[in-house]
Amino acid sequence: MASQDPAANGAKTHNDIVVIGAGIIGLACALSLSRQGWRVLVLDKQEPGMGASYGNAGHMATEQVFPIADASILKRLPRMLMDPMGPLRLDWRHFPKALPWFTQLLWNLRPTPYRASVAGIRSLNEASLSAWRRLLDSVNGSHLLKKDGSFLIYEDASSQETIEALKSRMDAQQVPAEYWQGDAVRETAPQLSQRIKGGLFFPETAHVVNPWQVIDALAKAARANGVRFQQDEVLTGEVDDQGVCLRMANSPTIRADKVLVACGAHSASLTTALTGTRVPLDTERGYHLMLPHERERLPVAITSLERRFIMTPMNEGLRLAGTVEFAGLHRPPNMQRAWQLHRLSQGLFETELDIADAKPWMGFRPSLPDSLPIIDSAKDGKVLLAFGHHHLGLTQAAVTAELIVNLTTQGDRPSSPTTYTQPDPKPYRLTRFSS
Repeated sequence: MASQDPAANGAKTHNDIVVIGAGIIGLACALSLSRQGWRVLVLDKQEPGMGASYGNAGHMATEQVFPIADASILKRLPRMLMDPMGPLRLDWRHFPKALPWFTQLLWNLRPTPYRASVAGIRSLNEASLSAWRRLLDSVNGSHLLKKDGSFLIYEDASSQETIEALKSRMDAQQVPAEYWQGDAVRETAPQLSQRIKGGLFFPETAHVVNPWQVIDALAKAARANGVRFQQDEVLTGEVDDQGVCLRMANSPTIRADKVLVACGAHSASLTTALTGTRVPLDTERGYHLMLPHERERLPVAITSLERRFIMTPMNEGLRLAGTVEFAGLHRPPNMQRAWQLHRLSQGLFETELDIADAKPWMGFRPSLPDSLPIIDSAKDGKVLLAFGHHHLGLTQAAVTAELIVNLTTQGDRPSSPTTYTQPDPKPYRLTRFSS
């Protein structure tokens, strides 16, 4: 495909850094790197933000500090294989390929690595909202983020014990969480059903009013700062003495001093080609159902404990999102899973949701078995990596960009002084997967 920017021809223009991936993480990184004086080219086979970033739940999930699974996944495995509409689904055709990944996931549920995963997630999440405020303020986009908190609600009286246990775990991790009775929850969200017994309120969470507008604001700011965009697919690449050479599907070979791999669930093979390290990357296929006639239904994002999905209010409607499906990158989407989200909502409100003109969607969330992303520099700084954020890609995008800037400027050129503390990058290193 031809680039949308006529000047974005890697064969004619020197590239300090090529960012592979124009999702929320790639865009945040590209903009931040350009502000440090780097000449940046962004490559993606789609328009900016049209992958998983387009359809995310919109929830800044800073409260979600625990890995994507716990030991109970063993008990749930038979149902995961048999129930195509279940909240956690493993396609039996993908099972042989996914088995090594699930084996590593189970290995990481041992106490020591599990605690390390929690600490790594929490460190990124604690820095996420302040990083987002800095980034959105810099593009006149502060209105796109609403920090009004969020709820995890429950309906069954028997779930109160689970909620109380979760609050204790949250308290132990210093995640702000308040227990609210059902009537108190309904004072904030009056349209919720009387079936709601109560829930946890997370005051230090937020949501974006339109994920696409966030993407658009970052892309426009990046272009204004000299970042170029080229719509094409990177087939493979190699590192040499001069930098990095990328072989493209539809355009001449592109050279750069450095490359940043930030193409989400599609990052594994390119990372292996550039670094020689095989990463155990799989994809959590996520679905959403957008309800355009439900703009005023909820004031904040609300997750159902028993039904395992989230509802986020946006300018364009109410987005129902959630469930996890392990089926790889190539099987067609099962859009019945998106419509299942409407069925899950039934009974949560005094009056049922309006699904007229509803639009289903599916995207690929990149997941590593320890629930931590890779944010690192390899090959003497020629290869940068920022992927594997699973369902926290939106939440952790801005702080990831700050970490990447810091990794890139070390030893190359001085970085702008910062007045904030960054997370320790050690837990996110590529070397944890080196044999």
